Amino acid sequence: MKKRILFLSILAGLGAVWSPAAAASPETPAAENDTVALSPVPQAGLQPAESATAQTKPFLPTRRRIDREINKIKFVYKGEMAAGITVSYGTLSSDDTDYMLILDGINLSGSIFTVNPSFGYFIKDNLSVGARFGYTQMEGNLGSATLDLGEVNDVNMSFANVSLKSHSASYGAFLRSYAGIDAKGHFGFFADLEFAVKTGSTSLAYESDGKMKYTNSDNLQFRFSFNPGVAVYIFPNVCGTLSFGLGGIQFNKVTQKDPEGNVVGTRHASKMLFRLNLANIRIGLNIHL
Repeated sequence: MKKRILFLSILAGLGAVWSPAAAASPETPAAENDTVALSPVPQAGLQPAESATAQTKPFLPTRRRIDREINKIKFVYKGEMAAGITVSYGTLSSDDTDYMLILDGINLSGSIFTVNPSFGYFIKDNLSVGARFGYTQMEGNLGSATLDLGEVNDVNMSFANVSLKSHSASYGAFLRSYAGIDAKGHFGFFADLEFAVKTGSTSLAYESDGKMKYTNSDNLQFRFSFNPGVAVYIFPNVCGTLSFGLGGIQFNKVTQKDPEGNVVGTRHASKMLFRLNLANIRIGLNIHL
């Protein structure tokens, strides 16, 4: 009997210690759908994928232009219009022929005048497209000259009363790009590419056997040229320019005619020259609107 009572007492004590409520801690209740977020632990020596990708890029980009900040300084803004004119004038006299040692007794005079009005529109900052027109007049007179190559060569010639007159007009389109020098946009460089067609006529008169003879010619020229220069704003909307002709590609056709207008000969010539042309230095003025 005592053994039975002792056994029941032990079972009652165990039932008091263990119960379903005690199985779950009241401070940390358990839920069926609870999830636990685990944050990754960074490891030494490992870098993000973006950094690894950046290191594999080539040093020089191949699918985009490098920004050299040429247009960082705005010299002219997009949407502006520019009306301008360039003028050049030069003379030639006997004093300019001292280097021609094989000619004696030269009596020479001449002049060349060129005017080029233009109009341009800026499609981007510092970049314009436009049209340019031109007129050139050239006159020259050679009163007398003697060509003497010496007694050994037995060549002795003389010229007298030779005159030359030429008139031409040109029509062309150009693309001009500016690059500012100072932060305020007062000074800048520019370079333009021009395609032009030039037409005109030349009249040559000379004396032969005591009689005056005349030769006329019609001239046609196609020209693709490169002209760099400098520009400076002398007023807020007025810009002065100085350009230099560095040559380009030319195609010329000359048709010679007699005084009655009959064709007596035709000459074709093409050339490509890239050098400073002193006869193509132009001073210009542009008004920006």
